[in-house]
Amino acid sequence: MSILVIAEHDGKQLKPGTTNTVTAAAKIGGDITVLVAGQQCADAAQAAAKITGVKKVLLADAPQYAGGVAENIAALVLTVAGQYSHILAPATGFGKNFMPRVAAALDVQQISEISAVVSADTFVRPIYAGNALATVQSADKVKVITVRATGFDAAGEGGSAAVENLAAAPDTGLAKFNGQELSKSDRPELTAARIIVSGGRGMGSGENFKLLEALADKLGAAVGASRAAVDSGFVPNDYQVGQTGKIVAPELYIAVGISGAIQHLAGMKDSKVIIAINKDPEAPIFAVADYWLEEDLFKAVPELTRELG
Repeated sequence: MSILVIAEHDGKQLKPGTTNTVTAAAKIGGDITVLVAGQQCADAAQAAAKITGVKKVLLADAPQYAGGVAENIAALVLTVAGQYSHILAPATGFGKNFMPRVAAALDVQQISEISAVVSADTFVRPIYAGNALATVQSADKVKVITVRATGFDAAGEGGSAAVENLAAAPDTGLAKFNGQELSKSDRPELTAARIIVSGGRGMGSGENFKLLEALADKLGAAVGASRAAVDSGFVPNDYQVGQTGKIVAPELYIAVGISGAIQHLAGMKDSKVIIAINKDPEAPIFAVADYWLEEDLFKAVPELTRELG
């Protein structure tokens, strides 16, 4: 068997999820090749070459791959797809964008967001917003798979794979990357943070998120939010944790003023330790929390922040 992992990166570094996808590939078994496609992304290719278990890195460096444009990335993957039994990518916005295009072009069924590998053709994936796990088997010649990063540990460094240049596929002309505006923060990126402090509708307003930001700064944590808080306009979309937001599994997750809707639980219930602060004794979040405090958050959070100080 031979496995192709498509790396997500920013041109310099690999993004969270790529090394977890390599771990999933290693559990399938076989030679692992990592494809790094982008513009001026040689540094990312060198980072991929250092991942334990990677045998080879393919570097496709061309202007049409800037920004990870799905149409062009998919076209590139299809030029080499026939050489591999499995094609994997992280189940992030990046992977979810181009992988269905690859599956459709190959006329196979995509297996989405696997959280465990049973064998080379059998995988476990969450269904019903994470309330159940389905074991699925594929007879497709090429298996197109997205990987839920929280289901696998990140692969370490220690490899020394060879980096080979891969000829760019023709520009499809269907889409072009014009640029992006990135929010800047001294806090960790949400999906890579060891500690996350999240707020829900109970925060009452965006102004009140300053309470969580002060707590997060004491802990060196990222700040997240439920969909209800995002939909209410309290915080930007990139804060959202949940089934339709970011899937996280930090060492510590502190849920403040979050009732615990099923869609939110699907995005954070794999956290190692969960602490919930809510004044509602019937809040569903308490059912998954390791520790909980039934208290008004506007009293509890400032006290906790002072104690940490």
